[in-house]
Amino acid sequence: MPIRMLPDTLVNRIAAGEVIERPAAAVKELVENAIDAGATRIDVVVRDGGKSLITITDDGCGMGPDELALAVERHATSKLPSDDLLDIRSLGFRGEALPSIGAVSRLTLTSRPRGADSAWALTVDAGLKGAPQPAALAQGTRVEVRDLFAAVPARLKFLKAARTEFDHIGDCIERLAMAHPGVAFTLDGDNRSTLRLSAAQGDLLDARLTRLGALMGRDFQDNAVPVQAAREGVTLAGWIGLPTLHRPTARHQHLFVNGRPVRDKLMVGAVRAAYADFLPRDRHPMLALFLELDPQEVDVNVHPAKAEVRFRDQGLVRGLIVGALKHALAEAGHRASTTVGLATLGALRPESGVDTDGTIPPPSPLPYRSPGHQPAQSWGGSYGSVVPRGLADRASAFQAPHQAPLPPLQGRLAGWQAAPAARPPDYAAQAAAVPPLDSHPLGAARAQVHNTYIVAQTTEGIVIVDQHAAHERLVYERMKAALLEGGVKRQALLIPELVELDEPSANRLLGRAAELAELGLVVEGFGPGCVLVREVPALLGQSDVKSLVRDLAEELAELGDALSLKERLEHVCGTMACHGSVRAGRSLSVEEMNALLRQMEATPHSGQCNHGRPTYVELKLSDIERLFGRR
Repeated sequence: MPIRMLPDTLVNRIAAGEVIERPAAAVKELVENAIDAGATRIDVVVRDGGKSLITITDDGCGMGPDELALAVERHATSKLPSDDLLDIRSLGFRGEALPSIGAVSRLTLTSRPRGADSAWALTVDAGLKGAPQPAALAQGTRVEVRDLFAAVPARLKFLKAARTEFDHIGDCIERLAMAHPGVAFTLDGDNRSTLRLSAAQGDLLDARLTRLGALMGRDFQDNAVPVQAAREGVTLAGWIGLPTLHRPTARHQHLFVNGRPVRDKLMVGAVRAAYADFLPRDRHPMLALFLELDPQEVDVNVHPAKAEVRFRDQGLVRGLIVGALKHALAEAGHRASTTVGLATLGALRPESGVDTDGTIPPPSPLPYRSPGHQPAQSWGGSYGSVVPRGLADRASAFQAPHQAPLPPLQGRLAGWQAAPAARPPDYAAQAAAVPPLDSHPLGAARAQVHNTYIVAQTTEGIVIVDQHAAHERLVYERMKAALLEGGVKRQALLIPELVELDEPSANRLLGRAAELAELGLVVEGFGPGCVLVREVPALLGQSDVKSLVRDLAEELAELGDALSLKERLEHVCGTMACHGSVRAGRSLSVEEMNALLRQMEATPHSGQCNHGRPTYVELKLSDIERLFGRR
């Protein structure tokens, strides 16, 4: 067949298949154009999930009639003044969005530049461009997209239900709103308002938290810590959730590069590495990170939808993210998220006692009884609606071994007065020796429950501490510090260990022998597919060297670097800390309990154990009072 040039209409439809894959992609391109135009307010209206109508109105700089005609031509843009594809300082720059959308829909652009006395409109119907016409509009631009993909009906078959497509549009706008808190956004769909975001005030860091709280929820806003770091011209800022605030998916991880929402494997991997010490493997942190760097150092042109980027210095970016996040988490100290306490209260509340609005009804008042009234049965019997049957049964079982009933109250008081030696200890003197509650965030120890949990009183409520989990984290952090200060100490094996592997795995290990030796593992070749281990890290103790080497070979095949051994050592530190910490079931004195609380306050990351579980739960007095219907 002879070679021929494709008509412009078909070329634009092919481009639309790459850039405009669904209604949300069209919304993304158009909202980015509005942001680039300096808009401070962007209103989005969609119908039928964006398939029948998309309208986006902004108060940006606007366009005149000549610019309108150019805007719908392929590769026409105002965002590359130097024609340098590596110097991109805007969100949109390809000049493909408008002609691509116009090729598969009925597109109408209406715009009025700042200071102009009139507006102009231009329509593109399935790729056929009309002429600019006078129109009515205040300053800014309105883009109207009707019957998306009407020109390519086959594409409609691949779209999801209207509600699903609308949700994708909402996610797209939310991500752009996070990156630009100074812009107000609204989203209306199918006669219902779903998003109302006013422009956030204050400095950029606080404005971002306000916007993130509106989109990610109050829990995140209350339990987020700031991140601010810079290195070699690259800056990182944002907010990250405490480790005890985590989710089952990575949906609440939002990453931005130069104001552009991205899905970058390197950044996601860096986040995972920073939280690896604090989260279970199947949980993910909540965060929003904003990376800013010279446009020359990042390529945003590697994906048609500009959803992926490529960094020139990947090691610099990864190191900055990991270091900044670990530092921010360390600065948070022993803090645990408030959601832990709320979840505890939820678990304590009986399901049958919760009203439809989620509140707990106050307990029923005790029935009035005259002074001379006597219950029909003893304590072990039924009190009607006053004492639940289960509680009465437990009380009866508790008294049964004593046989004889307790003496009258007056008799017990008289006995106590007659025997001064039996008086209780001087609690006032003991209380004076306890440090002031105001000076300790985790309060002062008051009791130990089941030889496992420490109950401490604070000025605002109580704290319940899992003594084993808390001490496990303390031991773990001390071991890591020792590892950093003294390096990895090695111990020679009395009998070198011979490990059989497949030949590629053995070669990978031997190729990293020098790096592994720095980390405490000395290996050498011993024939095809065999590795001889002469020295191991002293931290491993009596470990299974063969399993370690085999696991390390698999990790090197996947990760391609020697960092996996460091991660392995940290895992071993965690295991050793677990076995070397205070065990559940051990009785502690008041001094020991308070010492544990003080160490937790002084140790970073002590709010969660090595496995990502919380080490303590804080309950505010107001919550406890609400639980018992006192407020």
